[in-house]
Amino acid sequence: MVNQSFHQRLLALHYVLPIPLNRLEPLLQVDPDLAKCERMDIYQLSRLLKLTHERARKFKDAYVKALGTPLIQAYITNNITPLPFNHPNYPKQLSTLYDPPTILYAKGRLDYLLMDYHIAVIGARDATEYSKEAMSFILPPLVKNDVVIVSGLAKGADAMAHQYTHELGGKTIGVLGHGHFHQYPRENFALYEIMEKHHLTLSEYPPYVTPQKWYFPMRNRLISGLSQAVVVTEAKQKSGTIITLQHALDNGKDVFCVPGPITSLLSLGPHQSLLEGAKPVWNGYQIIDELQGITSRK
Repeated sequence: MVNQSFHQRLLALHYVLPIPLNRLEPLLQVDPDLAKCERMDIYQLSRLLKLTHERARKFKDAYVKALGTPLIQAYITNNITPLPFNHPNYPKQLSTLYDPPTILYAKGRLDYLLMDYHIAVIGARDATEYSKEAMSFILPPLVKNDVVIVSGLAKGADAMAHQYTHELGGKTIGVLGHGHFHQYPRENFALYEIMEKHHLTLSEYPPYVTPQKWYFPMRNRLISGLSQAVVVTEAKQKSGTIITLQHALDNGKDVFCVPGPITSLLSLGPHQSLLEGAKPVWNGYQIIDELQGITSRK
């Protein structure tokens, strides 16, 4: 055990306790190399990780077992690259979050993370043709200017954004609310294959973690965190899309909303956000012109 590297120990710890970095920091302050963790008593682990004594005992047993498991080889076999918080390819913009991921599990084009500009394009799961039409005006200029499109691989607007970006020959990142061994929703199975083969999928959860409804709001903070700006096509007034917008606003990101038909419930979210200070958008060049440092190739 003593010869385990910090990277191996962190992978083992996160495999059995996939928590954000802010929850792990008390332990790292006491044991920065994770060299003592498996020898700590239950009460210390319980205090540092804010676990019950029973959960701390189970964590310690599972952690010691995971240290003997060849996790790195298993990830390589499945074409998954773990990016711990201290990895050079870990997105620096995520480090500014209150609760940054301890590890990002990446599958596909890691170079997308190192590109200069990322824009999130999101919307309702029951998005209509109006979202698709809006994207036909918004996405081509962004793709032309080599902007990476970020979304959540959900059905509806997210799937439209990934699919259309791929058809345009652009670059896109899908942020998952579960581990890589699962594909949710099932109707996006073909899109998952495209994303993993030609683009990039990311998760803050180890591959075995199944989809759970409370993981998706956590996923939304990563979508906004990775991006310089967020674009919304359609959304209900209270929805995960609006939660993502709030994350973006709280972190000083630009927010753009597509004005929609006043007869549509899916216009309520964007219209309310416009009242609260979001910028109306109907053409991708507006976004290019707003973002500092992007030279538009009109």
